[in-house]
Amino acid sequence: MRHLRLPVAVAGRLFLPALIVLFSSSVANAQTDSVRLRVAIVGLVHDHVAGFLAQLPRHPDVELVGIAEPDPALQQKYQQKYALADSLFFKDPAKMIEQRRPQALLVYTSISEHRRMIEVGAYYGVSVMVEKPLTISLEDALAIRKIAQDKHIHVLVNYETTWYTSNRAAYEEVPSLGDIRRVVVQDGHQGPKEIGVSPDFFKWLTDPVQNGAGALYDFGCYGVDLMTWLMHGQAPQTVTAVANHDKPEIYPRVDDDSTIVLQYRHAQAVIEGSWNWPFSRKDMEVYGATGYAITVGPDKLRVRHERDHEEQWVTPPALPEPESNSLSYLAAVLRGQVRDSGDLSALDTNVTVMQILDAARESARSGRSVHLSGVGD
Repeated sequence: MRHLRLPVAVAGRLFLPALIVLFSSSVANAQTDSVRLRVAIVGLVHDHVAGFLAQLPRHPDVELVGIAEPDPALQQKYQQKYALADSLFFKDPAKMIEQRRPQALLVYTSISEHRRMIEVGAYYGVSVMVEKPLTISLEDALAIRKIAQDKHIHVLVNYETTWYTSNRAAYEEVPSLGDIRRVVVQDGHQGPKEIGVSPDFFKWLTDPVQNGAGALYDFGCYGVDLMTWLMHGQAPQTVTAVANHDKPEIYPRVDDDSTIVLQYRHAQAVIEGSWNWPFSRKDMEVYGATGYAITVGPDKLRVRHERDHEEQWVTPPALPEPESNSLSYLAAVLRGQVRDSGDLSALDTNVTVMQILDAARESARSGRSVHLSGVGD
C-alpha cells in the first residue's frame, strides 16, 4: 500500500485536528461569502495556463488568489505578460494554500505531478481541476479516487473538447441513431515542436516518465474520454493499440502517432491521436444502427438517418450555463449546482479513461490486445 506523500511544506509538521477543522471551516465560509470562486494555479510549465490567464480578467465566476511556481524565470515570464502582482506568487503550493485559502486548485504541471498536487489539495480539503489526462497510470488514478473519497473533495479533468457544442449535439443525437456500432475520433496537430510550444512544455511533453507517453496520451485521451461518455462509463472488453515513431529525429523518446481500438460487446471505437496531422483537428464520427452524427470542428455537425435522402448540416445551440466552459463548470460543481458524475470531466469517467490508456500503452509495448476487468468501487 502506498502512503500519502505530503507536500514539502507540510511534511514534518504536527497539525492538531482542531486546526484542520478550523481551516476547512474557513474554506467553507469563503465559499458561501464570496460570489466568485477563489482559485489558485499550481505550476506554469503547461502552456494551457495562458488560456486561463487570458480570460481571467473578464470571467464572472472565478478570482485568482495565488500562483505556486518554483521556477523564477517562469514566474517572471507570466507576471510580465499578464501584469500579475508580486503578492500572488509562491514557490510552494502548501504555503500558498495556507496563506491564500483558495477553494480550488488549477493544476498546470506535468501529468506525472497531478497525483502529488491532488494529494496536496486533499490534505487541506481543497478541490482540484487538472488538465487532461487525469494522470499517467491506473495505479495513480485509483489512488486519486481513494483520496478524493476519503477527503471529500472534487477532482475534475479539463478537456478542450468538453466545451464543444458539436460534441454535446452528437451525444444528444445518439438516441435517434440507434445502438452505437462504431465511433471514430481523430485528434491532434502537426506536433509540439512544429506548432511552437514553449521549451518548458516541450521538455516534459516529450518525456515518457512525465507525460506517460507521447501522442498516445496527449491526444488519445480525448477520444477515450468521449467514448467512455458515450458508453455511459462502460469499459471496453479489449484494448488494442499501435504507436509509431514517424519522426524519431524530433521525438526520440515517445510515440508521435497512435491508434487505439476499443472493442465492446456490440460496438467498436477507433481513436487516432497524432502529432502528424497536416493541421490541428478534433473530430468525431458516431455511427449507430440507423444513422450517423459527425462533428465538424467545435461547432458544426453532419447528421443522417436511415430514411434521409441526404445528410443535414446542423449548427448546435450554445451550451447551457454554467456548462459552457471549464471555470464556470468548476464553480457550479463546488456550489452544488452541477453534479460531477458520468460526464466528460468527472472523476469516475476519468478513472475508466486511465484504465483504457494504461492498457493502450501496454498493448502498444507488447503487441498484444489487453483484456480489461472492472476497476472496482
